[in-house]
Amino acid sequence: MATRVTSADGTEIAYERAGDGPAVILVGGGLDDGAENAPLVPELASRFTVVNYARRGRAGSGDTLPYALEREIEDLAALIAEVGAPVHLFGASSGGALALEAAGLDVGRIAVYEVPYPVEMVDAWRAYREQLAVALAEERRGDALELFMRLAGSPDEAIAGARRALVWPQLEALAPTLAYDAACLGDGVPPERFAAIGQPVLVLTGADPGGFFGPAADALVATLPNPERKVLAGEGHVAAPEVLAEALAEFFGA
Repeated sequence: MATRVTSADGTEIAYERAGDGPAVILVGGGLDDGAENAPLVPELASRFTVVNYARRGRAGSGDTLPYALEREIEDLAALIAEVGAPVHLFGASSGGALALEAAGLDVGRIAVYEVPYPVEMVDAWRAYREQLAVALAEERRGDALELFMRLAGSPDEAIAGARRALVWPQLEALAPTLAYDAACLGDGVPPERFAAIGQPVLVLTGADPGGFFGPAADALVATLPNPERKVLAGEGHVAAPEVLAEALAEFFGA
């Protein structure tokens, strides 16, 4: 991501742009520096102008402190101004929460995939946020990652294996952004804000074998004024790019 745009607070945001047609900005989720959405770019670029970016604090993007959710919305505003409004937004996982929070920008349609709102685990979520804040304040980034993995249901052996993996130092570099994703998700679906979203919103999930993302999607559908619900059968939390791209192209109208 060699191209950069400057956000309102002076933070440089790195992005890549490909294709031609209506613009779609891809918003990444937790511990993602843009790599997770990268396979979507060639799948969509034949029909859209696709912008994939590294959210602040990740990869080539800057990170002006203190963090505030409003600054991430300003990052999206800078990208929209760069590409030319209006744009569609697609947000994966916690990036979907950020996309929805940015609905007040010059945005056409919004699609989200498996946004992990803590609908059925409110107490565990609040405890995680408190413990995460302490771990990050004490620079215990590995412990912050472990908290995240435990919240996601990872067993002890998986966590031990992850700590030994070559990618662990890269994940530790991204650990502070776990707090950013937690801020995007808040304490769950915010009815007072999302009931005012006027755009059509595609609420996607995969097979959801654990029964977590389905209830979160149902809560979104119950709150949004103009939702469309779709299940990508057989897909996990990181969906096959060709399957996801087809659903997005249909919704975005290309």
